Amino acid sequence: RIGERAAGPGREAAWSRREQSGTAGADPRVLDALAAGNRAYEERFGHVYLVCATGLPAEELLARLRGRLTAGQEAERGTVRAELAKITRLRLEKLLGEES
Repeated sequence: RIGERAAGPGREAAWSRREQSGTAGADPRVLDALAAGNRAYEERFGHVYLVCATGLPAEELLARLRGRLTAGQEAERGTVRAELAKITRLRLEKLLGEES
């Protein structure tokens, strides 16, 4: 979840920590609001809030989350697909970079 630090030594956990580095050291009130927003999002849409967090500060992630909570189901599905595509592209680039 956005705002939670992925645990473990694995590559995916390390990537997640780097991608969400904008939440490291964020104001505790922002992190609390992200946690509450994550819960509200999951209740509304039935899955975790998915966003390409790379390069975004916690405040921006929270603003995007709040905006997406007002979206309709179909619009949000499209946004999730687009965000997942961004994440996949970045991770494939990282993976290919490791092999060269």
